[in-house]
Amino acid sequence: MDIKSLISFIKTQKSFLCVGLDPDINQMPPHLLSSNDPIFEFNKSIIDASKNYSIAYKPNLAFYEKLGPSGLVSLKKTIDYIPKSHFIILDAKRSDVFNSAKMYAESFYNHYGCDAVTLSPYMGKDAIDPFIRKEKWMILLLTTSNPSAGEIQNIKSINDIPIYLEFLKVIKTWGSYENTMFVVGATKLNEMKIIRKEVPSHFFLVPGIGKQGGSLQKVCEFGLNSNCGLIINSSRDIIYASSNKNFVQYVSEKCINIQIEMENILKDNNII
Repeated sequence: MDIKSLISFIKTQKSFLCVGLDPDINQMPPHLLSSNDPIFEFNKSIIDASKNYSIAYKPNLAFYEKLGPSGLVSLKKTIDYIPKSHFIILDAKRSDVFNSAKMYAESFYNHYGCDAVTLSPYMGKDAIDPFIRKEKWMILLLTTSNPSAGEIQNIKSINDIPIYLEFLKVIKTWGSYENTMFVVGATKLNEMKIIRKEVPSHFFLVPGIGKQGGSLQKVCEFGLNSNCGLIINSSRDIIYASSNKNFVQYVSEKCINIQIEMENILKDNNII
């Protein structure tokens, strides 16, 4: 999916919601556990309930790898089931030497068919190069939403600026706003304000809304640009909205409420 298609879809859906598909057998509704593939059945129900209110899905590879070969089968089935209109992010957080990175890129883009992959830039550009492809996206970790992230990301460099900002000055040159996004946590608002000034046109993938305490309104205040420029991920708050047999109703209601809030934000900022 190229950037024009992504922006157009945001305007069509009146949403910039990404639903994280992080299935945990111990948290999903018990009635699904008797099915042949409970992971896929759970994801399928989530997708059906949310597809009209979202623009992207983000399976987290860890939740599938944990289950061995069967989990990877469920992942492939899940990705194949996602509507072709939607942006697909594989949350893999990969980084490796060129030959290994090339194999990861072949797997995630060619076998699984994802539009984007989350990547760690720490090993340098040659570890990222295999992921730079036409109409594919690299999503580079920058300021993450986990509690201890600042212990590393906010260390001051020799230039007396935070390490994340030193990273940004380098990694923003590896691609462009048409093929590169940055992970900027919803709980890192001060950092987001600084990053947006440095890269005004890039999209941010923003985790941390909901269970982690991030505010959609605050994120939009600091991160929104003229094309929206934000993909807001919500995982647990949506997919575990209920464990009842009618859990899809709760999932749908959660998504509708978020979509309405996003639509109002887009209108208020003359994006739609």
